[in-house]
Amino acid sequence: MAVPSRVMLSTALVAVVYCSAPSAQPFPAKPLRVLVGFTPGAGVDIAVRLIAPKMSETLGQSLIVDNRPGAGGNIAAELVARAPSDGYTLYAGGAPAAISQSLYTKLAYDLLKDFDPVALIGTVSTLLVVHPSLPVKSIKDFVAIAERRRGELTYATTGAGSTPHLTAEMLRLQTGIQILHVPYKGTPPALNDLIAGNVSFMFANVLSVMPHVNSGRLRALAITSAKRSAIVPSLPTVAETYPGFESGSWYALFAPAGTPRDAITRVNEAVNRAMQAPEVRDKFIAQGAEPLTGTPQDATAYTRAEVVKWAKVVKASGARVD
Repeated sequence: MAVPSRVMLSTALVAVVYCSAPSAQPFPAKPLRVLVGFTPGAGVDIAVRLIAPKMSETLGQSLIVDNRPGAGGNIAAELVARAPSDGYTLYAGGAPAAISQSLYTKLAYDLLKDFDPVALIGTVSTLLVVHPSLPVKSIKDFVAIAERRRGELTYATTGAGSTPHLTAEMLRLQTGIQILHVPYKGTPPALNDLIAGNVSFMFANVLSVMPHVNSGRLRALAITSAKRSAIVPSLPTVAETYPGFESGSWYALFAPAGTPRDAITRVNEAVNRAMQAPEVRDKFIAQGAEPLTGTPQDATAYTRAEVVKWAKVVKASGARVD
């Protein structure tokens, strides 16, 4: 019996689809782009560039680090939130993004709804550093001179609502000192002005500031972590003088919401392998950072907890950005 031509055509199409399906390339089939919301040399930028080579080895594709500074990291976050949910565009974020959720009255993205957390990278403590010309050697000395020079001490930050800004606000609220905020567009220009003596002090993460402390261009007074750091064990915590004081930065990778689970799993595995590589871990630890590993679910839980934590600080400080 003759087979109708339309049946033969349908059978041929099915055969073509069936035969071509196995040839589809698994993720990733092209380079991945990681958007960083801060300038080169910022802590999150350093962290991503440390793990990128090892991640590339695992994924078999290169990672392109794309710096898009501005608005406390929100420009990069908004770009990724609107990117295709295919796993090829990622956002390197952390504390600034968590802070933005309560700091900004209008925000074009929701960290908990518009992103799928992929992997934790690490945490970094913050140092209170001053220009050597400021005659202080401890946090007690610092608060005392700030009380005497009420409103005269200036501090640099990476922008209004940034982690350094709110950390300084935490200290102001706890001690009652009056200090003057000077925001900059990124860590490097802020540090440059502090080193030049144009501002008095700064809260800066260990990754960015330790080289300047070691060279003597800046003086570290205290660390904001709950416990002393193995990198600078002689440096006291702020909490030793002001109990309960704790602050710091953290870094993680995020994908647009709805990204396929296999893509998230592959990137998560690549990050974990990078963080477990001795040469990467050693570099992180040598610069005062604590490497983190875990599942996408761990990254999600951590992110949610940070959003809640910083919302309380923002409310107490009264800081808002329109």
